[in-house]
Amino acid sequence: MVALRTRRKIKNKMIISDICLEKLKEFEGFRSEAYLDAAGVPTVGYGHTKNVKLGDRITEYCAREYLLQDLYETEQAVNELNVAKTPGQFDALVSFAFNLGIGHLKSSTLLKVIREGGSKLQITREFKRWVFAGGKPMRGLVLRREWEAKRFFE
Repeated sequence: MVALRTRRKIKNKMIISDICLEKLKEFEGFRSEAYLDAAGVPTVGYGHTKNVKLGDRITEYCAREYLLQDLYETEQAVNELNVAKTPGQFDALVSFAFNLGIGHLKSSTLLKVIREGGSKLQITREFKRWVFAGGKPMRGLVLRREWEAKRFFE
């Protein structure tokens, strides 16, 4: 795993910290058998959805590799936004985008507030708006958004 993360680092581009990687594994949780996530999307491992079908099974080693591959795409997309100035900001935005999709980050008021130099209170408030799945607040999302908001300012 370390070799892959080192090998894929691109000059002058950020990658998530090991702190964030471990937190994402915690938030996503490992599931060896494919299941439908809160949005009804077949998911396996640590939140992997690409080409997943119900009934698929995966090892934890494979799940880590898929997670790193999936994160690579999200890291690239967040790097392209050119708004994260610190590792904490980058970690928070990658976690957010990995969970919700880069499209939601790009069109969010959160991104607009960050670009406008919003206050800690404003940015924290925007993170905490994204806690609903199926119209209901989800405890796991509340905890994730709290961590992201805190990490953003570290």
